[in-house]
Amino acid sequence: KQKRVEQEEYPNAQPGDCFAYIAVKRDTKLHLAHSVGKRLDFVADHIIWKLSNILSPPTFHYTLEIYTDGNKQYLTALLGNFRKDCIVYGRVIKHMQVGRLKWRIKEQVLRCPKIEDIDTNAIENYDGILRERISRLVRRSKCHSKQRYKLEKHLDIFQSYNNLMKSDCGKTPMILEGKTSKIWQWNDFFNIR
Repeated sequence: KQKRVEQEEYPNAQPGDCFAYIAVKRDTKLHLAHSVGKRLDFVADHIIWKLSNILSPPTFHYTLEIYTDGNKQYLTALLGNFRKDCIVYGRVIKHMQVGRLKWRIKEQVLRCPKIEDIDTNAIENYDGILRERISRLVRRSKCHSKQRYKLEKHLDIFQSYNNLMKSDCGKTPMILEGKTSKIWQWNDFFNIR
C-alpha cells in the first residue's frame, strides 16, 4: 500500500528519489523539523508549515531569521506561512561545476539581513552528521532508503536522539533550550508515555 501511495503523490518517482528538507536552529543545533519528498513546492511548504506550528509567531520586533540554500521554493512557502514584515530571510546561492564549488553569492531577500549573518554552515554540518549516522543517506545498498515513509520515520528517531541524547560538552540541544534538565538515555525515550 505504501508504494502505491508514494507513486500517486510523486508521479515518475524512482526508488529513493527524494530529498530531506531539514530545519536546524543555528546556535543550539536543535533539529526543529524535517520534511521528506521530491523537490516540489508542497514539500518545501510542509516544512515551513511545521515551523509555523512549533515556533512562537514572529512579530515586527521579534523577527524570525531564516537562511537557506538557493531553492526558490522556500520564499513562496515562507510568505504563505508567515507575515512578510516579520521575517528576516537570506539565502546562499552556490554554483557547482564538475563536483566543485565554482562560486557562491549571499542574497538578502527579506528585511535586509546582514551579509555576514547569511550562512548555511550549521545545516551543512548537520547534513554531514546525518550522512555519517544514517545509512539510508549514504549510498545505494541494502540499507538504501527505498521508501519515503521509512526515511521520514528514521529521521523522526534521529531528531529525538539529536535533541535529547547527543550531548556536546555535557549538554544536549534541549538542555541548551531550557526544555529539559537531563541527558536522556534510550530507555527513557522508549518508555516515555
